[in-house]
Amino acid sequence: MALTGKVAVVTGSNSGIGLGVARTLAMRGAKVVINSFTDRAEDHDLARELAAEAGSEVAYIRADMSKGDDCRALIARAAERFGRVDILVNNAGIQHVERIEDFPVERWDAIIAINLTSAFHTTAAALPGMRAAGWGRIVNVASAHGLTASPFKSAYVAAKHGVVGFSKVTALEVAGEGITCNAVCPGYVLTPLVEAQIPDQMKAHGMDRDTVIREVMLARQPSKQFATTEQIGGTVAFLCSEDAAQITGTTISVDGGWTAL
Repeated sequence: MALTGKVAVVTGSNSGIGLGVARTLAMRGAKVVINSFTDRAEDHDLARELAAEAGSEVAYIRADMSKGDDCRALIARAAERFGRVDILVNNAGIQHVERIEDFPVERWDAIIAINLTSAFHTTAAALPGMRAAGWGRIVNVASAHGLTASPFKSAYVAAKHGVVGFSKVTALEVAGEGITCNAVCPGYVLTPLVEAQIPDQMKAHGMDRDTVIREVMLARQPSKQFATTEQIGGTVAFLCSEDAAQITGTTISVDGGWTAL
């Protein structure tokens, strides 16, 4: 599954799933652009550290994924930096939990913009170059919530269902052109953000760590194990490989059996 010489852009990738995906692609030989909405010294340091670890080229490019112009500029700047964009991983996302009638309108708008609309903008910007090259891979990080639902997550569920549908449309529009588009649908993944929630859940439920993970956080995940960022990265890397050239317009669930229920 070597990706040597390919150029990949991973949105929302200075931590968590995005960073795990970026690391895996870099380790497979791709030149990688990592991204977030900040522009701190540590963001650029992270790119240099990842480059040293992987022995590949890694650059950090700031872009606010809630803004369409920033999304499209990210692709343009990546192509300027590395000559083209072969692989696009739309990963950027945020969450807010609230009843529909109490859901803040500004949070709804932000979630739809970052989790869904950004993928439209980056894809629209990347496709002309992929078409010209006759090769491309687009992987959209959706969620188990792109296939099922939970209460109080209306915006997130709506956005992730939209990502799955958008992936199918993209795949159909580029079928036969050497370009694929798929959605990866993780369940609960052990990221720093999730890890930070565990002590609060232990306190709230009066449970030890293993019990709160198994019975509260992973109640809907039959395996009772978190997926890892490395596993998500490996799934994305497979979809970017030649072995997956005829996998397009579909979803790959990495959810410990959640959506099999």
